[in-house]
Amino acid sequence: MLRLRAGDVVTVSDGAGGRLECRFGPALEPVAEVVRVARPSPPVTVAFALVKGQRPEWAVQKLTEIGVDRIVPLVTARSVVRWPAGEAGGQLARLRRVAREAAMQSRRVWLPVVDGVAPFAALVAEPGAALAHPGGGPPALGHPMVLVGPEGGWDGAELAGAGAAVVGLGPAVLRTETAAVVAGALLCALRAGVVAAAGPGPG
Repeated sequence: MLRLRAGDVVTVSDGAGGRLECRFGPALEPVAEVVRVARPSPPVTVAFALVKGQRPEWAVQKLTEIGVDRIVPLVTARSVVRWPAGEAGGQLARLRRVAREAAMQSRRVWLPVVDGVAPFAALVAEPGAALAHPGGGPPALGHPMVLVGPEGGWDGAELAGAGAAVVGLGPAVLRTETAAVVAGALLCALRAGVVAAAGPGPG
């Protein structure tokens, strides 16, 4: 806003698919009709295990910029970080503020949903859920929800008992927040047609 001058045309959004061009001044003056943008389909969800410091904020910022529709902080068996009940509300409010600012910066017209902290068992049971794990198949829109575990990896019982699909994110060992962004980028690129879905292997 500091670089805007009176009379400049800016685009504003309601965060729910509406976009409107306005002339900047003491009051915003619409210069066109409201444009409604359909919500992307299928909705992409990335859940990631809580990590230390400001890394959750970084992950939420980048997931928002990429176009992920739903972001969920996740608690797993090997999670090191667990927000105390008295702090969870403040932490969540901060993540939602980061998402809102990132949506404005990237000019998204649909704000992502940032859910409260959820347990592994609840999320893995949702339709379309897949676990990010080495050796899994490529991400696909048939599983538009990817769960990313802590840096210690999934507990054996989580892998064995989940019954969910497993997707791989490449040969490198990634930090949790990096893996979350990679998963979101791949799914959103597939949805946008920027990359093609993996075809059948040779033979």
